[in-house]
Amino acid sequence: MSVTTLEQFHYDNKIVKYFGVATIAWGLVGMLVGVIAATQLFLPEANLGNPYTTYGRIRPLHTNAVIFAFIGNAIFAGVYYSMPRLLKTPMWSKTLSWFHFWGWQTIILLAAITLPLGLTSSKEYAELEWPIDILIAVVWVAFGANMIGALIKRREKHMYVAIWFYLASFVTIAVLHIFNSLALPVSLFKSYSAYAGVQDALVQWWYGHNAVAFFLTTPFLGLMYYYLPKAANRPVYSYKLSIVHFWSLIFLYIWAGPHHLLYTALPEWAQVLGVVFSVMLIAPSWGGMVNGLLTLRGAWDKVRVDPVLKFMVVAVTAYGMATFEGPMLSLKNVNAIAHYTDWIVAHVHIGALGWNGFFTFAMLYWLWPKMWKTNLYSTKLATTHFWMGTLGIIFYALPMYVAALTQSLMWKEFTEAGRLAYPNFLETVVEIVPMYIIRAFGGLMYLSGAILMVYNMVKTAKQGTFIAYEADEAPALKPHVEHEGEFWHRAWERKPLFFTVLATVAILIGGIVEIIPTILVKSNVPTISSVQPYTPLELQGRDLYISNGCVGCHSQMIRPFRSETERYGEYSKAGEFVYDRPFLWGSKRTGPDLHRVGGKYPDSWHYHHMVDPRTMSPGSLMPPYPWMSTNIMDHKDLPAKIRTLQKLGVPYPEGYDQQANADLSIQADQIVANLKASGVEVLPDTEIVALIAYLQRLGTDIRKTTVANP
Repeated sequence: MSVTTLEQFHYDNKIVKYFGVATIAWGLVGMLVGVIAATQLFLPEANLGNPYTTYGRIRPLHTNAVIFAFIGNAIFAGVYYSMPRLLKTPMWSKTLSWFHFWGWQTIILLAAITLPLGLTSSKEYAELEWPIDILIAVVWVAFGANMIGALIKRREKHMYVAIWFYLASFVTIAVLHIFNSLALPVSLFKSYSAYAGVQDALVQWWYGHNAVAFFLTTPFLGLMYYYLPKAANRPVYSYKLSIVHFWSLIFLYIWAGPHHLLYTALPEWAQVLGVVFSVMLIAPSWGGMVNGLLTLRGAWDKVRVDPVLKFMVVAVTAYGMATFEGPMLSLKNVNAIAHYTDWIVAHVHIGALGWNGFFTFAMLYWLWPKMWKTNLYSTKLATTHFWMGTLGIIFYALPMYVAALTQSLMWKEFTEAGRLAYPNFLETVVEIVPMYIIRAFGGLMYLSGAILMVYNMVKTAKQGTFIAYEADEAPALKPHVEHEGEFWHRAWERKPLFFTVLATVAILIGGIVEIIPTILVKSNVPTISSVQPYTPLELQGRDLYISNGCVGCHSQMIRPFRSETERYGEYSKAGEFVYDRPFLWGSKRTGPDLHRVGGKYPDSWHYHHMVDPRTMSPGSLMPPYPWMSTNIMDHKDLPAKIRTLQKLGVPYPEGYDQQANADLSIQADQIVANLKASGVEVLPDTEIVALIAYLQRLGTDIRKTTVANP
């Protein structure tokens, strides 16, 4: 009779605690910035009268803080606790664990500094500039190496379903981040995207949609498969359903990005692919929701009394609702109503507040008593937090749906005479201000619940004793002996590297099919002979527009609807954007589209509108930018910008970097003269002059053009 020798080892709870504390701390910061941004949309004074706290600057700060700081740290806390216990081994390297922790907090800190300063690439969910992008890649690879190292030295034969999702998330985020972030640096905190116009839009939303898929969804599905059965003390409902759920989800998700670009200048075939795969996505997504909720069979009596399960049930339900709404929004007839409205904001927040936020709260409420070997300080406080959070989500989302339908119907309304019923865009903004006020209240309520949680967690920790290194023992992994009739997927689960390669192939197929033809086949972007590169002053103005986050409120994409062409002008063509690095089509219209604004107003109108928007548009909610009329713009980096763009294929003449500043001065002097004729005195090298040059250029190329087939 053989005696099994048990090997002893320890789980590292200290790293879990640090990631957990970071989750809570950054979560409060991210939510607070969100409440401020929500308030700015109905109270322009909340922009605080300086460049660093305007809505355009703090909106990306809010999204990055919530996604990468709050939710990111929650993922890492959950993985560092669950993975060693599923594999019966510590993480591969304690040094890598701590490098990962401090590296990630450094990235967040750099984001918190650079984004308010206007150092941004302008790409949604990927705004950070190139040095920080490199640091993200290094830290992410360290995380992946730590996971794969632990898998190789595991003591469990098979990989549990949660680990499948962790691995797919690691591989896909690495691929998405690297390809979307490809750029050519101009200086330490300025770069230009490797892609332009239509190609940039496709790559960005291939990344943007799948950042939601593989950062906000698949890691949390992995956490769901571990923590929900643990909290309910029930096995996962169906192993076979989890297999179908996993493979179909990761294969289908990667194709769905183009549904963010319906009715735009993106080639029709790419839009159709995005719609088809988005609709198919509902099946695996709901498969995961069903697997989660049915795991609670026989445990529903616990849901009444256990706040952890309360949070989990609403989280999984919110996941189901968001993943029903996503495919619905990808249908072209629904998208025509919803895109550029607050519907998209509501949709995103059902996922972020309900699915990610609530599951994070549940996980932390479950982890804290375990690591401090005590009971939760107050179940009543946790239940109060649950109801505050739930009401917060309702007060946030419902007004946004009302606002969205109001916006869309007003934008598209025509009178009996065939004219726009609301030709002034501002009429549609003023109408939804009450909805913005209620939305901010909902956000404040959600934040207040999170503050209540912090108190509960601190008191829980104080009444217990933290176990930094938790002892366990397990037999060493024995060499596998093949058995006939073994389920095929069980064989894959024994081979982590093979499994990772299969997952990588599954996620690469969709990206390759959509992106490579769009970049290589020239007929996807018909050229327009009159479209020329930006002049030096327009280029500087465009970079200023990007730096101030104007794309957060203004789109530059007129869709081929009568309501939009009547309001804004000729619909946007793919060939107009060939020199746009990055593209600025936008995803929300808090203000009107600007793609045809060039020449629509005199220079003096733009000057007064930027200094105090309400002088030109009474009732406007746009923040004033008076400092632009006095801030001197340094053009020393202009020659480097021209050289960088030449390397990317922009046809500036050879040696133009030496001529650029002289041409800039000529155009600036002309704008200054125009302003002086209207009674406005301004220096030629102020920011306002460059911005006016850019705004007056927008959409003017198409007025003197013919489309040339390649």
